Amino acid sequence: MTESAGRIALVAGASGLVGGKLLSLLLQSTHYARVHALSRRPLMFDHPRLANRVVRFEASLQAQLKGLQCQDAFCCLGTTIRDAGSQAAFRAVDLDLVLEFAQLALGCGAQRLVVVSAVGANATSKNFYLRVKGEMEKALEGVHFRALDILQPALLLGTRRNPRLLELTAQVAMRLLNPLLLGSAARLRAIPAATVAAAMLGAALSGRRGTYRYTHDGMRQLADTGTRKRTAASVT
Repeated sequence: MTESAGRIALVAGASGLVGGKLLSLLLQSTHYARVHALSRRPLMFDHPRLANRVVRFEASLQAQLKGLQCQDAFCCLGTTIRDAGSQAAFRAVDLDLVLEFAQLALGCGAQRLVVVSAVGANATSKNFYLRVKGEMEKALEGVHFRALDILQPALLLGTRRNPRLLELTAQVAMRLLNPLLLGSAARLRAIPAATVAAAMLGAALSGRRGTYRYTHDGMRQLADTGTRKRTAASVT
């Protein structure tokens, strides 16, 4: 076991495309003794180190999770305007709920928050989606974690639970377009959800303090670093 083998992780959004892959990595890792996963419905599997906390996200998380402790928090919460039904409902998840989770995590003792945002996030953007993501990032900086890692992927590659034709078409197109996105445009490359998940764990294992933002190449480097550290830990 490693020095951090007694750490506890707290995950929100564990049933999503990135969150599900992250949860598997956390449970495989020897760095965590316990993983608390928040979800609306019970997860479809169990694990000796998994504590699945079924919560009502529309109610106070602090009231539902009194006494919970953690060191590292991971946020994969997010929706789309189409799924949410309105811009207000989208903001309620991608900004308000993410911020509430961050405040919960800090109160539980978390020193680090790793969160999925979006490439191009900017609180002053004319694009509603990117503006909300930028407001979310700015709000999280105000929570004052010792370490805040913000991952900014472009299109996520992977199989969703309810795939749409437009999403599948976009994934095929981006796989062809990726090699053409060079230099500063490389940040717009599509990236596998599994790589983003590995990068989230890599960020947690990096030991860095302060606020960091990662786009495509940075996330790939984090994922590689995390893989090496997990491999080294498994053989010690």
